[in-house]
Amino acid sequence: MPGSLSRVVVLFAALILALPAVGFAERSHERFQMNRDIRVEQNDKTGDLTCLNCSVYIRGEVAGDIFALNGRGVVEQGAQVSGDVATLLGDVRLDDGSKIAGDVAAIGGTVRRSPQATIAGDVSSMGGAGWVMLAFLVPLLVVAGLVALIVWLFRRARRPHPLTASPVQRV
Repeated sequence: MPGSLSRVVVLFAALILALPAVGFAERSHERFQMNRDIRVEQNDKTGDLTCLNCSVYIRGEVAGDIFALNGRGVVEQGAQVSGDVATLLGDVRLDDGSKIAGDVAAIGGTVRRSPQATIAGDVSSMGGAGWVMLAFLVPLLVVAGLVALIVWLFRRARRPHPLTASPVQRV
């Protein structure tokens, strides 16, 4: 009997600890999608949106950030985003009456902004795939240089130096 009572207490404690996490997950409404567009309709409200190899179309309200890799971010007329909008290898389009409370960035793409779109933060656009190649190539070259330096140092340390080598004795 004492063993079953301790199990009930442990299960009850686990339930008490898990309930806030479940409630938070239901309220956050974060969405992640691959290879299929995300659409937030006019009366919908959602949290952060992440889209890989697809596009994000907003007509409603996003209480968070939007990120699209190899896709577009489209904030249509009357839509609101309380965070940032960013694309990597994709464009951002902001229609009339759209409101962005954060920053807007398109790396490897362009930002097409209507004059009536409101952006509270900064706008950055680095068109062309060259920026993306540069962003990945420079760190790769730095790492390759460090590896080459380490290999050279180890080989140098293993090689006997001519002045410190012991002379060969003949018998």
